[in-house]
Amino acid sequence: MTARSQVSTRWVELRELALLFLRLGATAFGGPAAHIAMMEDEVVRRRGWMTREEFLDLVGATNLIPGPNSTEMAIHIGHRRAGFPGLMVAGAAFIVPATLIVTAIAWAYVKLGRLPAAEGLLRGVKPVVVAIVLQALVGFGRTAVRTVSLAAVGAAAVLAAALGVHELVVLGAAGIAVGSSRVVRGSASAAATPFLTRPVEVLPLALAVAVTPFTLGRLFLVFLKIGSVLYGSGYVLLAFLRSELVQRLGWLTESQLIDAVAVGQVTPGPVFTTATFIGYVLGGTAGAAAATAGIFLPAFVFVAVSGPLVPRIRASPVAGAFLDGVNVASLALMGVVSFQLARTAISDVPTAAIALVSALLLRYRVSSSWLVAGGAALGLAFLRH
Repeated sequence: MTARSQVSTRWVELRELALLFLRLGATAFGGPAAHIAMMEDEVVRRRGWMTREEFLDLVGATNLIPGPNSTEMAIHIGHRRAGFPGLMVAGAAFIVPATLIVTAIAWAYVKLGRLPAAEGLLRGVKPVVVAIVLQALVGFGRTAVRTVSLAAVGAAAVLAAALGVHELVVLGAAGIAVGSSRVVRGSASAAATPFLTRPVEVLPLALAVAVTPFTLGRLFLVFLKIGSVLYGSGYVLLAFLRSELVQRLGWLTESQLIDAVAVGQVTPGPVFTTATFIGYVLGGTAGAAAATAGIFLPAFVFVAVSGPLVPRIRASPVAGAFLDGVNVASLALMGVVSFQLARTAISDVPTAAIALVSALLLRYRVSSSWLVAGGAALGLAFLRH
């Protein structure tokens, strides 16, 4: 292949990544589990850019580093597809649409003093999200759960997650259990404990609100710290934000914080765009940009560092077995989140019908983005009350 054709091929790959993740960033509702399911549908089933095994390995890797899992998956996919330029393009394309949507909502919030209503839209979208995630889980399960022992580890991970055990503990225990069994069976010449090295962050206890002068630089550093250490769900993000912005710095009220987290949950794209909303409320457009850059920057760094290690981990018998355990535990976490989502999303006959029809259409390879758009339209038209 000539240098000119290589450049042309790279531009085609970057354009494909940009178009795909711009669309997903504008339509991917439902949180990280749903986002990852939609990415699997587009990247594995529809485009064949990687195998399901490779995709699962990346899912496991994202669960072992801090930050927004679905954004990190977008960055990983971009890196696999088109190197470092792909890493930047895919990550930015996934973040930008959600950031623009949240900024617009924050502008309306500042002007009106309340959040715009979106109940009907969400009632139509959530059942579609349930169907998308369950379809992905079935496919992942066929790939990841290859033995009885892996099935047992997965079942134990489901139980632990349902009981509220920390995500890192679930992932680490599953990886160590499967990796240790590989050593015991003599599949590797030496046992090595894999790389679960980061401690669980302990939230600081603020006994009283201490109002600190607001600056854009300090805002950026607050969100840079959160993006560098945060594992877990949006509820964990809520705890970090409350500790930093309400209790320690005194920049937000409890009511504003709840509104900010609600916006991150109900808009498409990364849940971490909660930071965009808070930044706008505190510092306008410049504040939104500073907070967004701060919370997402660590994800790009962590993926750039860890991404090249994933194939090496898979090539090692013991480390590969550890990754198998992490993958099964990751599916367990997705399954528990999906069950919790289904309990709230499918509440009556219309929402059950939307979920069922979506599941059937997915079997005929209808794009998940179109299904989300259809669910949103039905919700706005018929499910507003």
